[in-house]
Amino acid sequence: MVNDTEFIRQAAVTRAQVLSEALPYIQKFTGRTIVVKYGGAAMKDPTLKYQVIRDIVFLSCVGLRPIVVHGGGPEINSWLEKLGIEPQFKNGLRVTDATTMDVVEMVLVGRVNKEIVALINQAGGTAVGLCGKDGNLIKARPQDQEDIGFVGEVSSVNIKILETLVNNNYIPIVSSVAADETGQAYNINADTIAGEIAAALGAEKLILLTDTRGILKDYKDPSTLIPKVDIQEARQLIATGVVGGGMIPKVNCCVRSLAQGVGAAHIIDGRIPHALLLEIFTDVGIGTMILGSQFMP
Repeated sequence: MVNDTEFIRQAAVTRAQVLSEALPYIQKFTGRTIVVKYGGAAMKDPTLKYQVIRDIVFLSCVGLRPIVVHGGGPEINSWLEKLGIEPQFKNGLRVTDATTMDVVEMVLVGRVNKEIVALINQAGGTAVGLCGKDGNLIKARPQDQEDIGFVGEVSSVNIKILETLVNNNYIPIVSSVAADETGQAYNINADTIAGEIAAALGAEKLILLTDTRGILKDYKDPSTLIPKVDIQEARQLIATGVVGGGMIPKVNCCVRSLAQGVGAAHIIDGRIPHALLLEIFTDVGIGTMILGSQFMP
């Protein structure tokens, strides 16, 4: 009984220490906008999903202004297979013909987006689901590649609807579908949309939830995590091949957002429980933070 009581006491002390460590960060970031790209295993694993949703609600409850951008590749693939359509990719991009675009829009806007909204509302937040078409939030243009169909880039961002929502304590949940001037829908990379929204809002932070610890000196060795780099170092890591494959567009997305005024960009492992809170509210953090050169010591 004594041992049980001591264990409970130590656990309570630990929780109090964690909260105390978080206080200066809460004070620093209250009222600031945080853009989170939600994807990877944290969208598929029910336990991780539950933790991410609660973390987003926590951010809102302590005074930060989170905006969530999501994709949903695995669920798109699942529905394409149900419809007898084989998913196709070219240079890492989903080939999106008219039929596939219909499925992408149905899944991202109609299913994934509304599921996230419902989960956040159930956890005590107040979420509103959007896609790029809503309020002319995002205008799209075609990607400059042949034979990939309706895969788009961000042409412009109209932040009025997002500002209206966050100023009234709503949590915007944005799916990565937008339309061009003619109303044609496009599938856009969610990292890209998150970065462009963060830049347009002058966000304090852009956080990409991924399935890797961050930028690694050796991509096969998680212990080689690089905890902090500036823009020039990030570009050099790409040029020398340390950053390769699917990490290149993520790092480029971060660099682009920083160059347009975002305070800091983070690439973190969404498979780690409460990764968002650990990165934002602890002294050490858990992923790679990319800063503008002027912010580096």
